[in-house]
Amino acid sequence: MIGIDLHKRESQLCILDAEGHATERRIVTSRDRFTAVLGSRPPARILVEASTESEWVACHLEALGHAVIVADPNFAPMYATRSRRVKTDRRDARTLADALRLGAYRPAHRVSAARRHVRAELAVREALVRTRTRCIALAKALVRRDGLRVPSSTAANFVERLTALPLGSTLAAELAPLIAVLGPLNVQIEAADARIAALGRTDPIVALLQTAPSIGPVTSSGLVAIADDVGRFPSAHQFEAFLGLVPGERSSGEKRRVGHITKAGNRRARYLLVEAAWRILRSKAADTAVLRAWAQRILHRRGKKIAAVALARRLAGILYAMWRDQRAYDAGQLRMPPSEPVHAA
Repeated sequence: MIGIDLHKRESQLCILDAEGHATERRIVTSRDRFTAVLGSRPPARILVEASTESEWVACHLEALGHAVIVADPNFAPMYATRSRRVKTDRRDARTLADALRLGAYRPAHRVSAARRHVRAELAVREALVRTRTRCIALAKALVRRDGLRVPSSTAANFVERLTALPLGSTLAAELAPLIAVLGPLNVQIEAADARIAALGRTDPIVALLQTAPSIGPVTSSGLVAIADDVGRFPSAHQFEAFLGLVPGERSSGEKRRVGHITKAGNRRARYLLVEAAWRILRSKAADTAVLRAWAQRILHRRGKKIAAVALARRLAGILYAMWRDQRAYDAGQLRMPPSEPVHAA
């Protein structure tokens, strides 16, 4: 049994023999070193924490003939044998080896290679969009400083609207680097959107989820790539909790305290669903009428932001049911909220 505490440059190994004696080694985190140290050993069970490096390390060790378990780092019992006061890589590797020996671990879900590729495409697109947003915000601030204002437009048309303003020579020189960057950024974002749309056309689940209102290729691809397999969620509530859209709770005895959403899980999936909820709130389409009416009741009591998050949570439950049942969106299946009682004056 082997526990490996993975790190970017060096990793700590703890190898337990049949009698429980430990052999500890520190090696460079590379394929060559893993092959040199573990390639000639008999097949063994290996436990690693889920991390950025864990998937390629697990695949490489499996190719060497070992049985690798990628464990959920949020499973507290896995660290029961580790001291709270002292934390070192050697202790962490020994803790993982002990957890493997005792069975005190929870396997993490390993996403397929195809879905990891979609995740990477979405991460690249998000980085490009955020860079463009920062450039546009800075350009608008510089223009306002000189008493000008860029007319409202889409991000793709921002440069055209900006250069149409009567810019002075100094301001034009200040904006020139931003304008030079925004053009290629728009091209790369359009190319990323095209790649994601093409990936979505090859995945029937992604196409199915796009039948829901305000769910486009980016949102559907992102949700499917992050969840990967809907069968691992026993209920819609578990799916919503996985996305961090359920309220946190700290209750004890007779006191029940329910707070803000947990924000656990993948931030990108949660952001995409909240954005979809905002689009539904602003929509006037007939297929969003029931969802809008449901969210409006919350909006009047709690405000727009809480209503949008609540709608994102309900939307997650709807998408879960569509995915689980392999059924397209049908607004007729949603129940209209009960009408407000009429009080006599």
